[in-house]
Amino acid sequence: MSLRIKALLVHLFTATGAVLAMLAMLAAVEERWDMMFLWLVVALFVDGLDGPLARRYDVKHNWPTYDGQLLDLIIDYLTYVFIPAFALFKSDLLPGWTGWTAIIVITYGSVVYFVDTRMKTKDWSFAGFPACWNMFVLVMFAIRPDESIILGSVIALTVTMFTNLKFVHPTRTQRWHNLTLPMAIAWTFFAGWAAWVDFHAQSWAHWGLVITSLYLTFAGIVQQIVPERKAKA
Repeated sequence: MSLRIKALLVHLFTATGAVLAMLAMLAAVEERWDMMFLWLVVALFVDGLDGPLARRYDVKHNWPTYDGQLLDLIIDYLTYVFIPAFALFKSDLLPGWTGWTAIIVITYGSVVYFVDTRMKTKDWSFAGFPACWNMFVLVMFAIRPDESIILGSVIALTVTMFTNLKFVHPTRTQRWHNLTLPMAIAWTFFAGWAAWVDFHAQSWAHWGLVITSLYLTFAGIVQQIVPERKAKA
């Protein structure tokens, strides 16, 4: 199989995220939150694979007529932002004005962040919270904190989008990569487990989600505080 065909297949693989987004949205409309999040977890898995594949087969060179980055951003906005915000609004987690505030803050702040050319840092981490609302909302469904905590977190994370606070990229940030990648894989596993049992309150998946989420949220900030040791010549 030629490199051009492999590059095309990577684009088509990325495009399956649009179908997964539609399946998640249909489940969300019916308020089947477990199925919605299962589809979003599958979409997250696809998103985690397509980037390394795109770089491996150099899709920009071997199939340049399709803009893989634009395709990825369109799907990411649906699966990372739009559908999770809808779920947060339609569930009982944020009633009344709190729900309205959250969806406006999430959707508006995220679309502005997505077009910011300064989104990535020199080490391929994210500058500011990378609008991973699919991950945030899933954790909120699992642990169900007070509405003030949820809304306060939404506002705080949105504010960080427009700061220089660093958030690690699971596959591209090289510092602590041997820990970050397993943490991201573990988060995906625990997320799928939690959704599979319909966020049962006694599920051990919730503890896994909390631990891995705390690492993925604060690892980049800790890296900024703690200087990297330079290898001795």
